[in-house]
Amino acid sequence: MTLSRRNFLSKAARGSAAAATAACAAVAAAPEANALQRPPKPMPAEAVGLLYDSTLCIGCKACVKACKDANGMPVEVAPDQTAWNGGEWDTPVELSGKTLNVIKAYTNGTMAEKDRETDGFAFIKRQCLHCADPSCVSVCPVTAMTKDARTGIVSYNPDACIGCRYCVLSCPFGVPKYEYDSPTGQIRKCQLCKHRLAENQLPACSDVCPTGATLFGRTEDLKAEAKRRVALKPGERTHYPRGDIAGKVGGRRDGHEATVRVAYQQHIYGEKELGGTQCLAVSAVPFDKLNLPTNVPETGYPTVSEGIQHTLYAGMVGPATLLAGLVYLAHRNTKDHDVD
Repeated sequence: MTLSRRNFLSKAARGSAAAATAACAAVAAAPEANALQRPPKPMPAEAVGLLYDSTLCIGCKACVKACKDANGMPVEVAPDQTAWNGGEWDTPVELSGKTLNVIKAYTNGTMAEKDRETDGFAFIKRQCLHCADPSCVSVCPVTAMTKDARTGIVSYNPDACIGCRYCVLSCPFGVPKYEYDSPTGQIRKCQLCKHRLAENQLPACSDVCPTGATLFGRTEDLKAEAKRRVALKPGERTHYPRGDIAGKVGGRRDGHEATVRVAYQQHIYGEKELGGTQCLAVSAVPFDKLNLPTNVPETGYPTVSEGIQHTLYAGMVGPATLLAGLVYLAHRNTKDHDVD
């Protein structure tokens, strides 16, 4: 049978894709025997982050305004808001190239009571979670996305970026956004106000939060505080700190005493999701209702993708073998035929 160059390339491409798909499927289908999966990366001992308490959030969006001011981000007006918003009001509805931090609302039925799943409403804060094993860092081909070895902050370097936007596609939380409306667009995401931290100032969102719904600190300290809160029962009196939980960055702030109104979900979001995140959340409403991905593994996706890549490309044995096979196939099918 005559094999044209076009047919050969088509079959080779299909075969390579099928092999890659089969390898990924085998790893995903047998997590207990993932020989190709690399070990997860640990959380840095001094990692810092945020704890967001949905039950304390009043939806004032002071954090959104402060974030814009601290990072030089412009006002954002959605197309369907222009009829009433002439551009004076900043009214973002989602993370974007102009908005690094946004408060979103869950609503159900009559919305009669805050933090109730049925006939209630609740708030959720969306921003970069600063994963322990971030997909955006893993897929970046030029290290424009990096994770600080000490603080764990995931940062973006626009000077290194080539605009491939792999980070946008890879993030399971949908955080990095590209400035599509700019001829010199960059990736935009929360970098935990690292420029403010360098001056011993709090991240802007936690600095202005009036209720302590957004709390800054070492991730381990925040995790302990989150565990304390989810153990509280309605009717108990408790203390809610503000600013930095340790009172170091930005100076000590006065917290406040309050009665626990509703039962917390027995789930700290970010404690285990995808290997853990430095920004955590607690809530009285289930997190899937707050539009956060909950059906995710407890190890980051890079443990599988990098494991497969490092195995296949170790010593370049795999690519060399594939190339040899393709050369042999080409030679066998073309030696007695004219070149197409």
